[in-house]
Amino acid sequence: MLSIRSGTILVLQLFTAKCCLPITKNNIAFIELIGEWNDAVHNDIMEMKRSLIDPMVKEGIVKFIVIGENVLNFHASDELYYEEWYEDVKDEDGWIVFLNFREHITDEIRKYKLHYYLHMNQAANEVQWRKFKPENLFFLIESMLIRSIE
Repeated sequence: MLSIRSGTILVLQLFTAKCCLPITKNNIAFIELIGEWNDAVHNDIMEMKRSLIDPMVKEGIVKFIVIGENVLNFHASDELYYEEWYEDVKDEDGWIVFLNFREHITDEIRKYKLHYYLHMNQAANEVQWRKFKPENLFFLIESMLIRSIE
C-alpha cells in the first residue's frame, strides 16, 4: 500500500490491478482519503495527481474509485487538476468515482462544479465497500455507472 501526505490529508492507495479481472480488460485503483482535503491552501489535489495518479495513468490505470468516508472537511479551489485527471482517463473508457463522501463535502464538490469530471451520487454514497472483495466492488460500481447512463 502506497501513501502520501499533503497538508492535512492522507491518501492511501488500497488496491491497484492491471488487467486482473478475467472477464474484461480493466485497470483499476482504489484510493482512500483521510483527514481534511484542502485544495485552497495546500493544493492537495495537485499533490495527489502528480505523486499518485499520474504514475498510475502512465502504467495504464484508468478506472479510479476514491473512498472519502473519512474526509472530514473539503476546501475547493479550481477544477484544473480534476479536469486534467478526467482528460487522462476518458479516451480509454476510464472513469473516476467518489464513494461515501459526507453530504457537506459533496455539496462543496458540486458548488465548485467538480462533479463534471467525476461520478458521485446517492447510490455510490451508500455502498458498504468494506464488505466487498476489490473485484466485486469494481463490478458493482461499473454496473451502477452503466445503469446511470442508460
